[in-house]
This record gives sequence, structure tokens and C-alpha cells, in this order.
Amino acid sequence: MSEATLQTREAPFITRLFTFRETRAAMAWSIGLYALAAIASGLGAPLFVQAIACAALVFFALNALWSVRESSIAVIGLALVLFWVLLATAAPLLPLRDPTAVSPAFKGLSEVLQIKTLLTYAPDMKLTEAQSALLEKPTWFGYSYEGETYTLGIDHKGRDILSRLIWGAQRVLVWASLATATAYIVGMLFGVMAGYLGGWVDEVISFVANIMLSFPVMVLYIIIITQLGASGVNVIIAVTFASAPGIMRIVRGLVLDLKTRDYIAAAQTRGESAWYIMLFELLPNARGPLIVDACLRLGYTTIAIATLGFLGLGLPPPEPDWGSMLAEARAKGATFHHMIIIPAAALSSLILGFNLMADGLREISLRD
Repeated sequence: MSEATLQTREAPFITRLFTFRETRAAMAWSIGLYALAAIASGLGAPLFVQAIACAALVFFALNALWSVRESSIAVIGLALVLFWVLLATAAPLLPLRDPTAVSPAFKGLSEVLQIKTLLTYAPDMKLTEAQSALLEKPTWFGYSYEGETYTLGIDHKGRDILSRLIWGAQRVLVWASLATATAYIVGMLFGVMAGYLGGWVDEVISFVANIMLSFPVMVLYIIIITQLGASGVNVIIAVTFASAPGIMRIVRGLVLDLKTRDYIAAAQTRGESAWYIMLFELLPNARGPLIVDACLRLGYTTIAIATLGFLGLGLPPPEPDWGSMLAEARAKGATFHHMIIIPAAALSSLILGFNLMADGLREISLRD
């Protein structure tokens, strides 16, 4: 072991916290802080708490970007994720319109919709000068009505798309973080028990996990949500049921390898309890692969929440949600393309960020 590594490990915790000498520690703190900041913002914390969370998140985000500089893929992925995280966390501090309020500009857009509908059935219809002027005005980027400008336009119900996009990012990140964290707590707990204790405990846990993994994930989501109802808490329950068995199998495999190491034998010789060994000796040493898997699983959970929202099984309306935004845009998407393109691009960029971040971390771990 090199002298530099010994100095890093012997450094005080606060020094290691602010220097981020270890890439995986930097990512772990960044993921945790982004989740806490998004949750604090989404649960209506006081504005000064949200402002402090935003400032802390920016500081740790810069450190995290610096720590993964060895991989350009990780930097790009982390930058994409942090872009949406910072927007979502700062949503209450930004001068945004109410995402559920109908804008006065809805009158102008409804007139455009009526004209385009008439032209669909009567393409040879002659338009007046006023109607032609309405059709020439942009309906999304820079859409303006009576002196007010809407950067990304409004939807078919007259709601500001930019506001719904940013507040929708907050909802997606909050519930994706909570659902993934809950699934990891359950999956790691049962996985470390199955791997370390073995015997009938391993057999029972593995049997139940295999049964749950035999169900198609989306079918399991739909069954749980239709039985419990559409809400954020029920989305967490559905994601936990679907994801925890897979996490359990990953942790179990890691623990089966780690429990044969010398430091586990040393802990057993000291007389440490089984729970102490599982929670403080085994799980911390399995964190590397789990952090990579957490990045991928956050992307999967984001897709699941958007899919449930698209099917009408996600967050209840009128709360802004990217999946429900896409579902509502289906009827008008042929006329107003921006209503589909904007939330779809946002969803794709966030998922791409999670996947690139996982690939970059895997690349860094292979170099070590």
C-alpha cells in the first residue's frame, strides 16, 4: 500500500469529505446530496433550507465532476444529471409560473387550434388576415400573447410548459430517489443476510426473490398500482417490490465472496455480532459495484415512473409529471409537436445521464 493511500485513509473525516480523494466516495456523496436536496425541495421545506441545499449541492457537484475527470463519459453523464437536479432543487427559487394555472395565452392558442382543426377537414378554406397572422406566430419557442412571453410555449390546456417541465423534473427526481433508496435498503438487508448467514435463511430469501423476479416488471407495477391506487407512495411500494429482489441477488453474490476475506475472520475472532459484521464490515466493502448499479437503477426507475404516468397510474393530476405530460400530448401532438418533443427530450437526457454516469464509473473502476 502506497504512502499516499495511507495518508488519505488516516486523514480526518472532514478533510476527506471536502477533498474527495476517492472517486466512489465523491459519487456516493453526490447521489446522496442530490436526493436530499430534491426531497427537501419537493416536500415543501422552507426557502432558506432549499437555498442552503442548492448551494451545498453546487459545491459538492463541482467536487464530484472533478473527481470523475478521468472519464469523459462520467463527466458528461454527471453533468446531464446535475443539470436537472439543480433545476429541480432551485424550482421554488426561480420566477416560474404556476404549473397548474391556465394562462391567459390559452385563448390565443385555442384560436390557433381551431384554425388548424378546420384546415385539417377543409384544406382549401380561405383564411382572413387575422387568422393567417395567428398561424404565422410561433406556438412554442418564444410564444407571446398580450406582452407575455412563454419560453417553451403552453400546452393544450393553457399551462406553461417550462414551469411544468422543471416542476415535473422535481417530482420525477424526488420519487425516483425515494423509490430507489427504499428498494436498496430492502434489497441490501435481505441480500447481506442471505449471503452471510446462508443455510435456510439463504434458501427462503432466494426462493421468494426468484418468484418475484419471474413476474414481468411492468406487469408487477400495474398490478400493484391498480390494487393500491395511483400515488407517489404506492409508486415507491411498486418499485421496491420489483427492484429489491434484483438488488438482493447482487448483494448476496458480493457477500459470498467478501465473507471469506481475512478481515471478516478477524471480526469474528474479536467476537463481533453477525449484524455488526453484516452492516459495518461487509456492506461498506461492497459499495463500489452497488454505486454503479444505483446509477443504472435510478435510470430504470425514472423510466418506470414516466411509463406509469403515461398509463395514468403515476402521480395524480394536476401535478406536473413528464409521463402524464406525454400522455396528455397524444391527442394534440400532431398539431403542436412541442408538447411531445420537449418532455420526451427531457426524459431521454436524464436517463442518458444516469447511464453514462454508470458507464463512466465502471470505466474508472477498471483502471484502478
